[in-house]
Amino acid sequence: MILRAATPADIPAILAIWNPLIRDTSITFTTVEKTPETLGADIAARGPAFLVAETGGALVGFASYGPFRSGPGYVHTAEHTVILDAQTRGQGVGRTLMARLAEVARTQGIHVLIGAVSGTNGSAIAFHEAIGFDRVGLLPQVGRKFGNWLDLVLLQKTL
Repeated sequence: MILRAATPADIPAILAIWNPLIRDTSITFTTVEKTPETLGADIAARGPAFLVAETGGALVGFASYGPFRSGPGYVHTAEHTVILDAQTRGQGVGRTLMARLAEVARTQGIHVLIGAVSGTNGSAIAFHEAIGFDRVGLLPQVGRKFGNWLDLVLLQKTL
């Protein structure tokens, strides 16, 4: 497996993994699919904090982080995303991506990583707890998708 910073050439593969989850699941509360332009801007803005994983020459997942909240008081806290293609889950790629992402975060002065996970995504909650995140909050019915109210589970890891 190769881990590296995302580049514009990765945009089609990332969109192919991410947009079906946006469109077809409640893993994410958003209904607005990523575009090449918006994803390209995210990759450019995040630089080394937007990682991809490749196996056999194919992009199989990514992890990234950005600001948790605006304002100078939150500058050392980041909210992350980690997403793998369906065939790659359960093979250790997510763990490896998150370990590398934590290393990058430390070098950039991040003290805390936050995972904001849909309450419908029990496997992502279990994954975060298995890699050392603590469940620190539950925001009931703060999201809405497919006509359903959705809970948001907050998980935190101090680096």
